[in-house]
Amino acid sequence: MARSSADDMELKRACEAGILSKEKAPEKVVMSMRVAKGRTSGGTWAGKAGKLATRHSNMAKPRVLAVTTKPKGQKTKAFLRVLKYSNGGILEPAKVYKIKHLHKVEVASNDPSGCTFILGFDNLRSQSVSPPQWTMRNKDDRNRLLMCVLNLCKELLGGIPKVVGMDIVEMAIWAKENTTTKVAQAASGDGLFDSTVLEPDSQVAVENDLVSQAEEEDIEALLGTYVMAIGEAEAFSERMKRELVALESANVYALMETESVVEEVLQGLEVATICVEDMDEWLGIFNIKLRHMREDIQSIEWRNNRLEMQSVSNVALGEELDRLLVLLQIPPEYEVSLTGGSFDEGNMVKNIEACEWLTSAIKNLEGSNLDPCYAKLRAVREKRAEFVLLKCTFVRRASEFLRNYFPSLIDSMLNDKDNFTQKGLLQRPDHADMRYKCRTYARLLQFIKSLDKSCMIPLRKAYCHSLNLLIRREAREYSNELRNSSKASKSSTPSFEGPAGANQPAGIADSPAEAYSKMITAFIPLLVDEEDFYAIVDWAFKLDPLSCIPMHGITDRYIAGQKTEVAGYVSVLLDDLESRITILFSRFVDDACFQVEKYERNVKQVGVVPYIPRFSQLAARMEQYITGSRDLVDQAYTKIVTIMFVTLEKIAQVEPKYADIVLLENYAAFQHSLYDLANVVPTLAKYYHQASEAYEQACSRHINLVIYIHFEKLFQFARKIEEQMYNMSPEEIAFQVGMSKVDFRKMLKSSLTGLDKTITAMYRKLQKNMTAEELLPSLWEKCKKEFLDKYTTFLKLIAKIYPNETVTSVNEMRDILAN
Repeated sequence: MARSSADDMELKRACEAGILSKEKAPEKVVMSMRVAKGRTSGGTWAGKAGKLATRHSNMAKPRVLAVTTKPKGQKTKAFLRVLKYSNGGILEPAKVYKIKHLHKVEVASNDPSGCTFILGFDNLRSQSVSPPQWTMRNKDDRNRLLMCVLNLCKELLGGIPKVVGMDIVEMAIWAKENTTTKVAQAASGDGLFDSTVLEPDSQVAVENDLVSQAEEEDIEALLGTYVMAIGEAEAFSERMKRELVALESANVYALMETESVVEEVLQGLEVATICVEDMDEWLGIFNIKLRHMREDIQSIEWRNNRLEMQSVSNVALGEELDRLLVLLQIPPEYEVSLTGGSFDEGNMVKNIEACEWLTSAIKNLEGSNLDPCYAKLRAVREKRAEFVLLKCTFVRRASEFLRNYFPSLIDSMLNDKDNFTQKGLLQRPDHADMRYKCRTYARLLQFIKSLDKSCMIPLRKAYCHSLNLLIRREAREYSNELRNSSKASKSSTPSFEGPAGANQPAGIADSPAEAYSKMITAFIPLLVDEEDFYAIVDWAFKLDPLSCIPMHGITDRYIAGQKTEVAGYVSVLLDDLESRITILFSRFVDDACFQVEKYERNVKQVGVVPYIPRFSQLAARMEQYITGSRDLVDQAYTKIVTIMFVTLEKIAQVEPKYADIVLLENYAAFQHSLYDLANVVPTLAKYYHQASEAYEQACSRHINLVIYIHFEKLFQFARKIEEQMYNMSPEEIAFQVGMSKVDFRKMLKSSLTGLDKTITAMYRKLQKNMTAEELLPSLWEKCKKEFLDKYTTFLKLIAKIYPNETVTSVNEMRDILAN
């Protein structure tokens, strides 16, 4: 066998020289060995040998691996250095690894010789690059190097890295058989430390963690001191029989000798029995006293609990009454503003706050927002009447003030000639001051509308009549001055006499077209400020109620796109328009719900009710109209479908005998008609799943009814067994009245005789009264599955009670159903 490179002292010295040429401090070479360097092929090395494929090729490079140590203070550091040959054949350092970062040693699984291994370090800069693999000349060289590295890890770091692909026990056996120990000393800070390394003839030292040789010899000697003499089984059995007979004879003899002792024991038992009876009597007396005490304690606890509950209730009642008093009390400052306060601009903030409080107070005392027990209180009813009277008083005063305020404001503008166009001076109308003053009372108008809508009609008439007078006069004065100042040429052909431009009118407006443009520019904004948008909304609703959907989306987008500098009343107008559209569409939805509810009052319904396919058509049209937010449509879906389902349940209860058939056919039709829309509309998807669950429940109820009609005795017998199993064991049930084997056989014969005809009758019963024939196949499959499940449960019960009885098996029953 060739000499190992680990024994080559010249190689060690060459390694030390090569390391010294690069490092300032000398390092001790513990072991050096020639290896071949290669790379793993394919993928990132993540510690799983099964994912690696080692590729040996002609590209393997000769290298030298050197295990070195270097003292640093009181500690010693260990390194694994890789050296390569230069062009002159001299070793020079190529790479260095710190042993403390070694976390894995893996033997390549695709090398049959086992001489190739991979060292994994956890501080590599790029874990995506496959680490190098090292190939030794033979396994002995591999074991020497790896045992040297592992021993250094254990001595310096207190543990060894993870080992994959080789058995630690086999390594220990190899080390024990091939090792003579040699201690290599390396200088440390204050002395030397010992490191076990491998020398020729497998010089490996491995710590033996198993039992020592002396302990093994002691165990063998201990086992040899006891001989059971059980070499032959028959002899051992005879011996045990003889010992048993002797033991029984000795027990009989002992009993005969102790007759007097037995009599004394019996007398003692009689005395003990008397004591026990006396004790039982005492315990009975104590039990009665304890029961009386327990009843007294329970009575005291009950009274105490009532007192505590009464105390807590009184505290809660006091707090609730305090909150109620807050709702019923009118703040003095608001009462002054609502009953006799001024409506000047300086007092409008107080008036608005008083309106907000009054609106909130009336709303809080409504029946829907108040606890029913409070709604019947006389104080609450009287306070609600007082608030209503206060509301009427305030609305009357505010309406009267505004009806007088609008004409007086317009009259002041009409009396001021500076607001109109003068002769020779074209003046554009300016309503900024009027808008500012009207905006001051805009919030007041909103509260008047919320408190009493009937007051708005007189206010609109007063405002529109006064504003109409102002705009008419402004337009008349403006148009007259435009006509007077605009003079067009009577001839369309140019004149060649006189100076240039003699036929051109000189004035405020150069042409009628420009005059028309100025007129539009001046007065269209005034008209837009007051324009009546309700007419077009009402007209569109009458033409097509579903047009409310796109109108609502357009208005909503316009509101969202308004800038902050736009006048506030524009937003108010748009909000009012949106509310109007919503009200009109709600009226359409309510009418649709009313049409659905009318079916409840009709005669007995057969098959699918007409409103289900009509709703699918309506939903398809509504989806086509959506241009923005779909909240309005989703609310309509929620209301209509809820009414549809409630009405369907009521229709089904008209004939309870056929209720489940009506439900399953209609819920199936709902799912079929809305399948496409439910895939894209979340609201409809929710009701689609609700209809699916209701369909399954109706199917289950109808199927169970059909099964019990034709196999009533069979499953009633099973129900009796289940009820009796709560009170007795299965073995006792067969001896009960009506549950004997004879009764069981009679029931089985009457239930399963003519099984083919019974199943056919069950199918016809399922088919009867159904108008949707396409549902029958799936319904029959559900029926067969449910029957087999119940029959399987029945057989399990029978097997416990009548284990020896012959009954048709589940597989036979399945074949009968299939045919």
